Amino acid sequence: MRERQHGDAAGGIGLLTRIERALGTGTAAYLPGDGWIRLTLPLDDGGAAPVTVDVVADTARAPEGIAYLLPGGGLNFAAEFFTPGIPGGRGDRNLAHALRRRGLLVVGVTPREDAAAAADVSAAWGLAAHRRDLARVVGALERELGLPYEYVGHSAGAALALDAASHDTSPRLRRVVALDTTGPYTGDLALRAADTRDAYATQLAQGVPLVDPGLAAVIAKAVADPDGVSPVPWPPDPARRFTHCGLAHFALIRTAALPGPANWIYAQGHGAGSYDFGATPAEDRFTLTRTPLATWYAATAALGSGLLPAALMRDLAAVWAGDDDTYRIAWDRITAEVVWINTELGRGDHPRGAELIRAGGNERVSFSVVAGYGHGDAVWAGAAASDVWSRF
Repeated sequence: MRERQHGDAAGGIGLLTRIERALGTGTAAYLPGDGWIRLTLPLDDGGAAPVTVDVVADTARAPEGIAYLLPGGGLNFAAEFFTPGIPGGRGDRNLAHALRRRGLLVVGVTPREDAAAAADVSAAWGLAAHRRDLARVVGALERELGLPYEYVGHSAGAALALDAASHDTSPRLRRVVALDTTGPYTGDLALRAADTRDAYATQLAQGVPLVDPGLAAVIAKAVADPDGVSPVPWPPDPARRFTHCGLAHFALIRTAALPGPANWIYAQGHGAGSYDFGATPAEDRFTLTRTPLATWYAATAALGSGLLPAALMRDLAAVWAGDDDTYRIAWDRITAEVVWINTELGRGDHPRGAELIRAGGNERVSFSVVAGYGHGDAVWAGAAASDVWSRF
């Protein structure tokens, strides 16, 4: 059974039909837009939850290459790369459409945890499992289409892009774009990363294979009942509680101040902005300066489970710690061009991963930091197209 809405033109439905055939037997959904068409295909491989592939094709021209878009931890293609846009998914102010307009076929690969119930999240869903799932999609489309391609990832998706590139020997792999991620730290931060690795390893040993960041629920409350009283203590007076809107802004702007084993990796937070405490929680003053709360809400409302596998977080922390015994990205085997772009307030100025790629003999590596941007602003800010995406 297939849901299909026709909008046939060059590079459109015929191409997507080929892709659907190449990838498998899941139930496909087609969404036509203005000059484009989107295919969403959960890959039915018999697992507890499917990997989901989204393809956005231009209907006026055939693609010159493929951009594989890899979302950050707990996110999916729709939330990360198809937001912002007009309600109903027909807007085009997002990274997916920006790359489509450059002549690329956009292929978003959403990891299986997005479609998983909490009971289905596996302790085996580490970084290597994500890489193998991605490789199956890439291999199938390479055989079917034979186009040059690049990996474009954000956060955990950027680490996945780099790891995939270290295993990918195809001459058609041209480039890796890594948005706001981290390779190995040095000094005290590497020790802190080792503590984070141990925290997730302990959690796995205790039989808890998942992490629920909970940000979607916090943002939804801020939109539905902004002045309501949250259950979270207010730092100036822990006997009081944040308002729902205050808590959402604090969590976005001052992520590094939140409890949790991995929030320290942010220089400041997910979003650029300011937060000043008032005499009471209701008098707090806060603002997001790059990405409005409405965009954060649209993105998080598009999530599936929002869950993170603890095994993935353990492996990422091992990479940050430089612990090759637990998980190693083979930096010296990355031979494609690498464009690594971090944000000042997100993952910050930590170029060690890029330096290791260069040390392995790859001179086609750039590393830059976007001033005044937070972690999520790299994909959702209103000016991201000019401030961030223009760099790749």
